Amino acid sequence: MMAYEANFDGLVGPTHNYSGLSVGNIASVTYKHQVSNPKHAALQGLEKMYALANLGLIQGVIAPQMRPEIKILRRLGFSGSDRCVLQQASQHAPQLLTSCYSASSMWAANAATASPSADTNDRRIHFTPANLVSHFHRSIEHQTTARILAAMFNDDRHFCHHQPLPASAQLGDEGAANHMRFCDQYGNQGVEMFVFGGYGFDQQQQAPTQYPARQTYEASAAIARLHQLDPQQVVMAQQNPLLIDQGVFHNDVIAVGNQQTLFCHQQAFLNKADLYQQLHMKMGANFSIIEVPDDLVSISDAISSYLFNSQLVTLPNGDVSLILPQQCQDNSRVWQYIQQLLQSNLGINRVDLFDLSQSMQNGGGPACLRLRVVLTVEEQQAVNPAVLLTDSLFKQLQAWIHLHYRDRLVEADFADPSLLLQSQTALDELTHILKLGSVYDFQRI
Repeated sequence: MMAYEANFDGLVGPTHNYSGLSVGNIASVTYKHQVSNPKHAALQGLEKMYALANLGLIQGVIAPQMRPEIKILRRLGFSGSDRCVLQQASQHAPQLLTSCYSASSMWAANAATASPSADTNDRRIHFTPANLVSHFHRSIEHQTTARILAAMFNDDRHFCHHQPLPASAQLGDEGAANHMRFCDQYGNQGVEMFVFGGYGFDQQQQAPTQYPARQTYEASAAIARLHQLDPQQVVMAQQNPLLIDQGVFHNDVIAVGNQQTLFCHQQAFLNKADLYQQLHMKMGANFSIIEVPDDLVSISDAISSYLFNSQLVTLPNGDVSLILPQQCQDNSRVWQYIQQLLQSNLGINRVDLFDLSQSMQNGGGPACLRLRVVLTVEEQQAVNPAVLLTDSLFKQLQAWIHLHYRDRLVEADFADPSLLLQSQTALDELTHILKLGSVYDFQRI
């Protein structure tokens, strides 16, 4: 059956800031406490979406979370008016307040794992929102994420929505950032590859020692079962724990896949010989692994440039493009490798560069910003049409951002109740633009 891969990007929220909350994410820690520009960040992300839509790809929009998360602060003992809650938290628990202001839902690759109908037993697209238990500021996202996804994909004839996995470190799930799918044509049954950082229950297995392994084997296996995948079409791969300790916190920092191509660093996986053999056996002779040698691109260069946090996409004319952040061109060693790659005739024949500096400085590149969903023509028609990017929606969202977003934000602003009101006003209007209904707590009182 004919199908297409769509990208649904997270809109950057009005409270985008640099608070350095993500342990193990080098950029997040490096830019801690610097001044952010939420308006610029949102426009950069929107412009990437529009550019991909103009390349002929299906492009959608995922609404951000409402921040600050007042309900969580109340659950943690702060009381009174919203103004009082913010002031109390600012005075007595500033780190909690900072976490409740995080705009990290912009990185939609962590929103959920999606399996296409060609792979599932009931021939529906399955979604499981990520529980994101490794970090408090992200662990409070999944409830709203589930509502937003249900409002976007709201036809149970075509879409199946699961609850997040139980909120346990042993079942830590970070979503599609640790999931890849390989296939010949998008509409045919594919091979789904789940990448995990460690085991939740078997402490004897190899694991990182400095930073947490955010995705567990047990979580990945549970999602494969929930999504009704054929076990013969599933591959479980473990990240190299040494790389996690160097800042490779998700698989999408060190590898990306699309159709019959895996593009990865040579140190990306543990037991890679067995992994590569599995992939070749399941995918056949046309499957290609483009492994980047460490002597051409070091781990530190890969992390700083986010070469592998690219989107690997097939365009309607058959071209295969790497959607890269500008930092790849700024790094001479990485850029030299990319030129060699384009000349090598290995299946990637173009690159498209984007300025995503606001997101990059917080630790997320092009791949972090999007959730991939394979859709048949019929399934695409069942998607909430208001979330699919058109010229009209692009212009409407541009105007919305200019109207509601600040161009400067620092942590000292977090006690200001007007920022809360600005965010509520903006997101209330956005739910009307995207026809999502009442997905935010403040709309459901």
